[in-house]
Amino acid sequence: MFHKILIANRGEIAVRIIRCCRELGIKSVAIYSEADRDAMHTRLADEAVCVGPAPANLSYLNIPSVMAAAEVTHAEAIHPGYGFLAENADFADIVIESGYTWIGPTPQSMRDMGDKVTAKALMQQAGVPLIPGSDGAVSSVEEANAVAERCGYPIIIKAAAGGGGRGMKVVYQQASLTNAFLMAQSEAAAAFGNDTVYIEKYLEAPRHIEVQVLGDHHGNIVHLFERECSIQRNNQKVMEEAPSPFCSDATRQKLYQAAIAAAKSVDYRSAGTIEFLMNADQSFYFIEMNTRIQVEHPVTEWITGVDLIEWQIRVAAGERLAFKQSNLKRKGHAIECRINAEHPFKFTPAPGTIELFHAPGGRSVRIDAAIYSGYTIPPFYDSMIGKVITHARTREKCLRRMQRAIEELVVSGLTTNQELHRRLLANPALQAGDFNIHFLEEWLEQLPED
Repeated sequence: MFHKILIANRGEIAVRIIRCCRELGIKSVAIYSEADRDAMHTRLADEAVCVGPAPANLSYLNIPSVMAAAEVTHAEAIHPGYGFLAENADFADIVIESGYTWIGPTPQSMRDMGDKVTAKALMQQAGVPLIPGSDGAVSSVEEANAVAERCGYPIIIKAAAGGGGRGMKVVYQQASLTNAFLMAQSEAAAAFGNDTVYIEKYLEAPRHIEVQVLGDHHGNIVHLFERECSIQRNNQKVMEEAPSPFCSDATRQKLYQAAIAAAKSVDYRSAGTIEFLMNADQSFYFIEMNTRIQVEHPVTEWITGVDLIEWQIRVAAGERLAFKQSNLKRKGHAIECRINAEHPFKFTPAPGTIELFHAPGGRSVRIDAAIYSGYTIPPFYDSMIGKVITHARTREKCLRRMQRAIEELVVSGLTTNQELHRRLLANPALQAGDFNIHFLEEWLEQLPED
């Protein structure tokens, strides 16, 4: 086992990893920007190293500075968390070539799944269901027209190296195709330095359901059931739960088989997530794999009892998984609400100083956060400041527990999206599990202007 791990991240995920290291008897090294000098992760870690000014490209994305921090602190391994450099295969290569252990999947599997066109080809070979569309990259408007005619409108144009909705355009008719195609290429080039795009049939009202997988270096791969992530806005998740309130048991088994096949196709080693879109008839299609820990991993931890961060570390250290698929049982229901420093309905960032922070408590309530009373939220990074996660025997009880927890939560001195969650949790359709990926945006349109 490692003696010291550097966490190449900030915020709640850095705190989560530091706590796990402490429980494993491993020393932790935090990195921080000048804007994060007083952040909680710098206070909790055994050591902390400043890696640059506030802008992420000069600090958390500055690979030479991150590697220098590992060198001066004599760290043995690097955990990237999520975001920043977590899915940067070149960074993973540098870590490994420099003699450190990369706590994550192999750089090759990251590259294979990070490029959507390559991933789609691999999934086709593995027999994983794919959305009808282009066989690979689409390089011209003429080729795009041919794919659209074959699939039928609406279609969606996606950046091959993309994510988070960037370089993505939905086209409902041929007259709009040329402009949308050129815009998608332009956005992809600007956001990812790669203008490669591909085309799929656009599913108009699907659900977003993902399967957590975990693999080791000895050929063992298991799934840890599914998560429902359909409550989202602009392709950014707002609320997640496990298991899905929609899937039948028969569909679940097909999902799990597809997820395991996908992970095996790239010899996956670490925690990862296979993401699917599912239609109302429960037909489903692969969309991507996230080759890192997910923001919503706590809901899976609640229903399985498996510490995913711990097993990322243990797998990286060469340990075998201590459980087989037959040992994993799903217990109860879990829900996560992301707490952001932003206007609850306009979604504009609202950084500022927290006057008072009071975390909800009680049975089966978990708070993953990196804030405290008096802490100033910097304006330079993602607006998420924490997560509230609840667990109960049934979904109904879990929803009620989350409602109570959200009511108890106090983050005064700045604006958060707490009111959004309060109203969402009271929505009859959400309570009934009757929603899809457009639910939140459609519901927001119906709210009164005030």
